[in-house]
Amino acid sequence: MRRIFAAAAAAVLAAALGLAGLRLAPATPTQAQIDAAVTRSGPSFERARRLPVAARYPRDLLWQSNLSLCGPASLANLLRSLDEPAATEATVLAGTGLCRTGFCLLGLTLDELAAVARARTRRPVRVLRDLTPEAFREALRGANDPSRRIVVNFDRARIFGVGAGHHAPVGGYLEAEDLVLVLDVNRAYGPWLVERARLQAAVDTRDGARTRGLLVIE
Repeated sequence: MRRIFAAAAAAVLAAALGLAGLRLAPATPTQAQIDAAVTRSGPSFERARRLPVAARYPRDLLWQSNLSLCGPASLANLLRSLDEPAATEATVLAGTGLCRTGFCLLGLTLDELAAVARARTRRPVRVLRDLTPEAFREALRGANDPSRRIVVNFDRARIFGVGAGHHAPVGGYLEAEDLVLVLDVNRAYGPWLVERARLQAAVDTRDGARTRGLLVIE
């Protein structure tokens, strides 16, 4: 009987969180607004998709299953690029005690995502934040290193005019053009290219008491 009540309570909580997510979900731009804000096709975009790290990610990414799971979805795609094809949002979160209902209330912070990453890999995991423009550029150069992976935490509103905090893998950096390939795990956006300075402006925003930043796995 207790199991029945527990299951029913979990179902009610999940439904409530889902409804809350719908009520609290930030506005999203139209496809025309997205195309006006970033580059999603053309020669530069295709060149970026062929960069060494970007090429390790599947063209058809594992899309986040709800608005709160961009962090776990980003890590699942990252792990798949490191030859762990069975990685999913669920396997990434397993045993962490986070997002047990399938929703991450208010999403995961960058430090929480780093803790999840450390539970899933023996590779060194670092969080970089409050970087100078030069240090940010240097970190992005590492996004083309096949032995390294980067997840960026940024504020969508600084790029698209609307939206909230988001996590996504970085596929690479076109240094000559100063463009960053972001492998957005939200299907409505898909992968896109953006100027490094604009991405850094979106990263240098507050998420609670701390600024956003980069999660680096080496």
